[in-house]
Amino acid sequence: MSGDDGPATRWEYETAEPPRDPTMEEASDPQELLNEYGADGWELADTITYTGGGTKFLVFKRPANDDV
Repeated sequence: MSGDDGPATRWEYETAEPPRDPTMEEASDPQELLNEYGADGWELADTITYTGGGTKFLVFKRPANDDV
């Protein structure tokens, strides 16, 4: 990476638990949640899973607001 690329992008992160179906054992379709976060400028970056399988958290990122 050269020094002529300008400043690196700073990120802020947010986590959310995926919605669960009525049994609370399986994640249900997260489309609505993803669209809500996307409307606020968040991008799905990764997931954090249980050791035994299954998604525990959705990890979102967006460029940090440097005015804070």
